[in-house]
Amino acid sequence: MDSSTDLLFMEPVFHGKIWGGRKLEEMYGYEIPDGPVGECWGISAHPNGDCKIASGPLTGMFLSQAWDERRELFGDLDGDRFPLLVKILDATDDLSVQVHPGDAYAAKYENGSLGKTECWYVIDCDDGATIIVGQRAASREELAAAIEEGRWNEVLNEIPIHPGDFFQIDAGTVHAIKRGTVILETQQSSDVTYRLYDYDRRQDDGSLRDLHIDKSLDVVDYEAKAPETGEITAPEVDGVTHLVDCPAYSVDRVYLDGALTYPAASAGNPFLCVTVMAGEGSVNGCPLKAGDHFVATSTCDDLSFEGCMTLIVSHV
Repeated sequence: MDSSTDLLFMEPVFHGKIWGGRKLEEMYGYEIPDGPVGECWGISAHPNGDCKIASGPLTGMFLSQAWDERRELFGDLDGDRFPLLVKILDATDDLSVQVHPGDAYAAKYENGSLGKTECWYVIDCDDGATIIVGQRAASREELAAAIEEGRWNEVLNEIPIHPGDFFQIDAGTVHAIKRGTVILETQQSSDVTYRLYDYDRRQDDGSLRDLHIDKSLDVVDYEAKAPETGEITAPEVDGVTHLVDCPAYSVDRVYLDGALTYPAASAGNPFLCVTVMAGEGSVNGCPLKAGDHFVATSTCDDLSFEGCMTLIVSHV
Protein backbone atom coordinates (compact mmCIF):
# COMPACT_ATOMS: atom_id res chain seq x y z
CA MET A 1 0.00 0.00 0.00
CA ASP A 2 1.14 3.55 -0.78
CA SER A 3 0.49 5.45 2.45
CA SER A 4 1.28 8.74 0.72
CA THR A 5 -1.96 8.41 -1.22
CA ASP A 6 -4.11 7.52 1.80
CA LEU A 7 -5.58 11.04 1.96
CA LEU A 8 -6.23 13.18 -1.12
CA PHE A 9 -6.77 16.80 -0.03
CA MET A 10 -8.73 18.89 -2.53
CA GLU A 11 -8.42 22.42 -3.93
CA PRO A 12 -12.04 23.67 -3.93
CA VAL A 13 -13.70 25.16 -7.01
CA PHE A 14 -15.93 28.23 -6.53
CA HIS A 15 -19.01 29.29 -8.49
CA GLY A 16 -20.51 32.76 -8.62
CA LYS A 17 -24.30 32.75 -8.19
CA ILE A 18 -26.95 35.48 -8.29
CA TRP A 19 -28.06 34.34 -4.82
CA GLY A 20 -24.57 34.00 -3.31
CA GLY A 21 -22.58 36.17 -0.92
CA ARG A 22 -19.22 36.31 0.84
CA LYS A 23 -19.69 33.93 3.77
CA LEU A 24 -17.45 31.27 2.22
CA GLU A 25 -14.61 33.75 2.64
CA GLU A 26 -15.73 34.93 6.09
CA MET A 27 -16.40 31.49 7.60
CA TYR A 28 -13.62 29.42 6.04
CA GLY A 29 -10.98 31.86 4.84
CA TYR A 30 -11.31 30.70 1.24
CA GLU A 31 -9.86 32.94 -1.46
CA ILE A 32 -12.99 33.35 -3.54
CA PRO A 33 -13.66 35.35 -6.71
CA ASP A 34 -15.12 38.85 -6.58
CA GLY A 35 -18.87 39.28 -6.47
CA PRO A 36 -21.60 37.02 -5.08
CA VAL A 37 -20.19 33.48 -4.67
CA GLY A 38 -22.72 30.79 -3.88
CA GLU A 39 -20.96 27.45 -4.10
CA CYS A 40 -17.73 25.81 -2.97
CA TRP A 41 -17.32 22.47 -4.74
CA GLY A 42 -15.08 20.85 -2.15
CA ILE A 43 -14.89 17.30 -3.55
CA SER A 44 -15.79 17.05 -7.22
CA ALA A 45 -14.71 15.36 -10.42
CA HIS A 46 -17.58 16.85 -12.43
CA PRO A 47 -16.58 18.64 -15.66
CA ASN A 48 -18.20 21.85 -14.41
CA GLY A 49 -15.91 21.92 -11.37
CA ASP A 50 -13.12 19.33 -11.29
CA CYS A 51 -11.04 19.66 -8.10
CA LYS A 52 -7.26 19.39 -8.16
CA ILE A 53 -5.41 17.32 -5.59
CA ALA A 54 -3.51 19.70 -3.31
CA SER A 55 -0.79 17.54 -1.72
CA GLY A 56 1.16 14.31 -2.00
CA PRO A 57 2.48 12.48 -5.07
CA LEU A 58 -0.69 13.25 -7.05
CA THR A 59 -0.47 17.03 -6.45
CA GLY A 60 -1.94 18.96 -9.38
CA MET A 61 -3.84 15.97 -10.78
CA PHE A 62 -7.56 16.46 -11.25
CA LEU A 63 -9.78 14.15 -9.22
CA SER A 64 -11.35 12.89 -12.46
CA GLN A 65 -7.88 11.93 -13.73
CA ALA A 66 -7.08 10.08 -10.50
CA TRP A 67 -10.40 8.24 -10.85
CA ASP A 68 -9.56 7.22 -14.43
CA GLU A 69 -5.88 6.38 -13.96
CA ARG A 70 -5.63 5.20 -10.34
CA ARG A 71 -8.91 3.35 -9.86
CA GLU A 72 -7.28 1.07 -7.27
CA LEU A 73 -7.32 4.08 -4.91
CA PHE A 74 -11.11 3.95 -5.06
CA GLY A 75 -11.47 0.23 -4.45
CA ASP A 76 -11.59 -0.50 -8.21
CA LEU A 77 -15.20 0.70 -8.07
CA ASP A 78 -17.12 0.36 -11.32
CA GLY A 79 -18.42 3.44 -13.14
CA ASP A 80 -17.40 5.97 -15.75
CA ARG A 81 -17.18 8.89 -13.27
CA PHE A 82 -16.42 9.65 -9.63
CA PRO A 83 -19.93 9.24 -8.22
CA LEU A 84 -20.21 11.89 -5.48
CA LEU A 85 -19.98 15.67 -5.22
CA VAL A 86 -19.68 17.60 -1.94
CA LYS A 87 -20.48 21.32 -1.75
CA ILE A 88 -20.80 24.15 0.74
CA LEU A 89 -23.50 26.65 -0.28
CA ASP A 90 -23.85 30.26 0.89
CA ALA A 91 -27.44 31.31 0.23
CA THR A 92 -27.39 35.05 0.94
CA ASP A 93 -30.54 35.30 -1.19
CA ASP A 94 -33.21 32.74 -2.10
CA LEU A 95 -32.33 29.99 -4.56
CA SER A 96 -34.84 29.19 -7.27
CA VAL A 97 -37.59 26.67 -6.65
CA GLN A 98 -36.29 23.60 -8.44
CA VAL A 99 -36.36 19.84 -8.88
CA HIS A 100 -33.83 17.29 -10.12
CA PRO A 101 -34.37 14.22 -12.33
CA GLY A 102 -33.55 10.65 -11.43
CA ASP A 103 -30.92 8.58 -13.20
CA ALA A 104 -33.13 7.16 -15.96
CA TYR A 105 -34.61 10.52 -17.01
CA ALA A 106 -31.23 12.31 -16.87
CA ALA A 107 -29.52 9.58 -18.88
CA LYS A 108 -32.19 9.87 -21.60
CA TYR A 109 -32.68 13.64 -21.75
CA GLU A 110 -29.44 15.12 -20.34
CA ASN A 111 -26.72 13.51 -22.46
CA GLY A 112 -26.12 10.51 -20.24
CA SER A 113 -25.83 12.47 -17.00
CA LEU A 114 -26.47 10.95 -13.62
CA GLY A 115 -29.62 12.03 -11.87
CA LYS A 116 -29.34 14.22 -8.80
CA THR A 117 -30.29 12.94 -5.40
CA GLU A 118 -28.82 15.14 -2.68
CA CYS A 119 -28.94 15.88 1.04
CA TRP A 120 -28.45 19.00 3.12
CA TYR A 121 -26.85 19.58 6.51
CA VAL A 122 -27.58 23.07 7.84
CA ILE A 123 -24.24 24.46 9.03
CA ASP A 124 -25.66 27.87 9.96
CA CYS A 125 -28.74 29.98 9.34
CA ASP A 126 -30.29 33.26 10.38
CA ASP A 127 -32.90 33.37 13.10
CA GLY A 128 -36.28 32.67 11.53
CA ALA A 129 -34.79 31.11 8.38
CA THR A 130 -36.92 28.69 6.38
CA ILE A 131 -36.45 26.16 3.61
CA ILE A 132 -38.69 24.59 0.97
CA VAL A 133 -38.80 20.79 0.81
CA GLY A 134 -41.74 19.20 -0.98
CA GLN A 135 -44.98 20.36 -2.54
CA ARG A 136 -48.67 19.61 -2.07
CA ALA A 137 -50.01 19.01 -5.60
CA ALA A 138 -51.19 15.43 -6.11
CA SER A 139 -50.80 15.35 -9.91
CA ARG A 140 -49.04 16.93 -12.85
CA GLU A 141 -52.27 18.71 -13.79
CA GLU A 142 -52.75 20.16 -10.31
CA LEU A 143 -49.17 21.43 -10.11
CA ALA A 144 -49.33 22.86 -13.66
CA ALA A 145 -52.48 24.80 -12.74
CA ALA A 146 -50.89 26.15 -9.56
CA ILE A 147 -47.83 27.31 -11.54
CA GLU A 148 -49.97 28.93 -14.23
CA GLU A 149 -51.92 30.83 -11.57
CA GLY A 150 -48.90 31.70 -9.44
CA ARG A 151 -50.24 29.97 -6.33
CA TRP A 152 -46.81 29.23 -4.91
CA ASN A 153 -47.73 29.86 -1.28
CA GLU A 154 -50.45 27.21 -1.52
CA VAL A 155 -48.41 24.50 -3.16
CA LEU A 156 -44.92 24.76 -1.62
CA ASN A 157 -43.99 23.14 1.71
CA GLU A 158 -41.96 25.77 3.59
CA ILE A 159 -40.65 24.94 7.06
CA PRO A 160 -38.43 26.64 9.67
CA ILE A 161 -34.83 25.48 10.02
CA HIS A 162 -32.08 25.58 12.64
CA PRO A 163 -28.33 24.83 12.61
CA GLY A 164 -27.82 21.08 12.70
CA ASP A 165 -30.97 20.20 10.74
CA PHE A 166 -30.73 17.60 7.98
CA PHE A 167 -32.83 16.92 4.88
CA GLN A 168 -32.70 14.12 2.34
CA ILE A 169 -33.73 15.48 -1.10
CA ASP A 170 -34.54 12.57 -3.37
CA ALA A 171 -34.74 13.12 -7.11
CA GLY A 172 -38.23 14.37 -7.87
CA THR A 173 -38.50 16.49 -4.68
CA VAL A 174 -39.39 20.16 -5.22
CA HIS A 175 -37.04 22.24 -3.07
CA ALA A 176 -35.42 25.62 -2.50
CA ILE A 177 -32.74 26.78 -0.09
CA LYS A 178 -33.75 30.18 1.27
CA ARG A 179 -31.74 33.25 2.19
CA GLY A 180 -29.55 33.38 5.28
CA THR A 181 -28.47 29.76 5.11
CA VAL A 182 -25.12 27.95 4.84
CA ILE A 183 -25.46 24.29 3.89
CA LEU A 184 -23.20 21.28 3.36
CA GLU A 185 -24.60 19.35 0.41
CA THR A 186 -23.72 15.76 -0.46
CA GLN A 187 -25.04 14.68 -3.86
CA GLN A 188 -24.61 12.53 -6.91
CA SER A 189 -22.06 13.92 -9.36
CA SER A 190 -24.58 15.78 -11.48
CA ASP A 191 -25.24 19.41 -12.38
CA VAL A 192 -28.75 18.99 -13.81
CA THR A 193 -31.28 21.39 -12.28
CA TYR A 194 -34.79 22.18 -13.48
CA ARG A 195 -36.14 25.56 -12.30
CA LEU A 196 -39.84 25.91 -11.61
CA TYR A 197 -39.80 29.47 -10.27
CA ASP A 198 -37.15 32.16 -9.81
CA TYR A 199 -39.11 35.02 -8.21
CA ASP A 200 -39.06 36.93 -11.52
CA ARG A 201 -35.64 38.35 -10.58
CA ARG A 202 -33.30 39.61 -13.25
CA GLN A 203 -29.64 38.90 -13.89
CA ASP A 204 -27.00 41.63 -14.28
CA ASP A 205 -27.85 41.96 -17.98
CA GLY A 206 -31.54 42.38 -17.22
CA SER A 207 -32.58 38.95 -18.47
CA LEU A 208 -34.59 36.36 -16.58
CA ARG A 209 -33.01 32.97 -15.92
CA ASP A 210 -34.47 30.08 -17.89
CA LEU A 211 -37.28 27.99 -16.40
CA HIS A 212 -37.83 24.31 -17.19
CA ILE A 213 -41.53 23.80 -16.50
CA ASP A 214 -42.24 20.82 -18.75
CA LYS A 215 -39.22 18.81 -17.59
CA SER A 216 -39.99 19.72 -13.98
CA LEU A 217 -43.55 18.48 -14.32
CA ASP A 218 -42.18 15.26 -15.84
CA VAL A 219 -39.92 14.42 -12.92
CA VAL A 220 -41.76 15.64 -9.79
CA ASP A 221 -42.64 12.80 -7.42
CA TYR A 222 -46.30 13.60 -6.71
CA GLU A 223 -46.57 10.87 -4.07
CA ALA A 224 -43.62 11.99 -1.94
CA LYS A 225 -44.47 12.95 1.64
CA ALA A 226 -43.18 16.41 2.56
CA PRO A 227 -41.27 16.65 5.86
CA GLU A 228 -42.43 18.77 8.79
CA THR A 229 -38.98 19.32 10.30
CA GLY A 230 -35.28 18.75 9.66
CA GLU A 231 -34.54 17.77 13.25
CA ILE A 232 -32.16 14.82 13.51
CA THR A 233 -33.61 12.01 15.61
CA ALA A 234 -30.96 9.34 14.95
CA PRO A 235 -28.83 8.52 18.02
CA GLU A 236 -25.26 9.69 18.39
CA VAL A 237 -22.96 6.76 19.14
CA ASP A 238 -19.38 7.54 20.18
CA GLY A 239 -19.59 10.87 18.37
CA VAL A 240 -21.08 9.46 15.14
CA THR A 241 -24.65 10.12 14.00
CA HIS A 242 -25.80 8.17 10.96
CA LEU A 243 -27.86 10.59 8.87
CA VAL A 244 -28.95 8.68 5.78
CA ASP A 245 -28.54 5.59 3.62
CA CYS A 246 -29.81 5.73 0.05
CA PRO A 247 -28.80 4.07 -3.22
CA ALA A 248 -26.46 6.98 -4.05
CA TYR A 249 -24.63 7.46 -0.74
CA SER A 250 -24.42 7.06 3.03
CA VAL A 251 -23.72 10.08 5.23
CA ASP A 252 -22.56 10.47 8.85
CA ARG A 253 -22.05 13.50 11.06
CA VAL A 254 -19.00 13.13 13.30
CA TYR A 255 -18.37 15.17 16.46
CA LEU A 256 -15.11 14.89 18.35
CA ASP A 257 -13.57 16.69 21.28
CA GLY A 258 -10.38 14.74 21.89
CA ALA A 259 -9.66 11.59 19.88
CA LEU A 260 -11.88 9.46 17.63
CA THR A 261 -11.19 6.61 15.19
CA TYR A 262 -13.49 6.28 12.18
CA PRO A 263 -13.27 3.10 10.05
CA ALA A 264 -12.35 3.68 6.42
CA ALA A 265 -11.30 0.86 4.07
CA SER A 266 -11.28 -1.49 7.06
CA ALA A 267 -15.10 -1.19 7.04
CA GLY A 268 -15.31 -2.19 3.38
CA ASN A 269 -15.73 1.32 1.95
CA PRO A 270 -13.96 1.91 -1.38
CA PHE A 271 -13.33 5.53 -0.33
CA LEU A 272 -14.64 8.23 2.02
CA CYS A 273 -15.38 11.91 1.38
CA VAL A 274 -14.70 14.10 4.43
CA THR A 275 -15.42 17.79 5.04
CA VAL A 276 -14.50 19.71 8.19
CA MET A 277 -17.49 21.97 8.89
CA ALA A 278 -16.16 23.49 12.11
CA GLY A 279 -13.17 23.35 14.44
CA GLU A 280 -9.60 22.19 13.95
CA GLY A 281 -7.39 19.26 14.70
CA SER A 282 -5.69 16.50 12.74
CA VAL A 283 -6.31 13.23 10.89
CA ASN A 284 -3.64 10.52 10.77
CA GLY A 285 -1.15 13.20 11.77
CA CYS A 286 -2.19 15.70 9.05
CA PRO A 287 -3.46 19.11 10.28
CA LEU A 288 -7.14 19.92 9.67
CA LYS A 289 -9.15 23.12 9.87
CA ALA A 290 -12.69 24.19 9.07
CA GLY A 291 -13.25 24.20 5.30
CA ASP A 292 -10.84 21.35 4.51
CA HIS A 293 -12.02 18.57 2.20
CA PHE A 294 -10.32 15.25 1.52
CA VAL A 295 -10.88 11.79 0.10
CA ALA A 296 -9.69 8.85 2.18
CA THR A 297 -8.70 6.25 -0.41
CA SER A 298 -8.89 2.46 -0.27
CA THR A 299 -5.28 2.36 1.02
CA CYS A 300 -6.40 4.01 4.27
CA ASP A 301 -7.58 1.51 6.88
CA ASP A 302 -8.86 3.95 9.51
CA LEU A 303 -9.07 7.68 10.17
CA SER A 304 -7.56 8.68 13.51
CA PHE A 305 -8.89 12.15 14.35
CA GLU A 306 -7.71 14.42 17.14
CA GLY A 307 -8.97 17.88 18.08
CA CYS A 308 -12.34 19.55 18.39
CA MET A 309 -14.23 19.28 15.08
CA THR A 310 -17.56 18.68 13.37
CA LEU A 311 -17.28 16.61 10.18
CA ILE A 312 -19.49 15.22 7.47
CA VAL A 313 -18.31 11.83 6.14
CA SER A 314 -19.90 10.19 3.11
CA HIS A 315 -19.35 7.17 0.90
CA VAL A 316 -21.14 5.22 -1.82
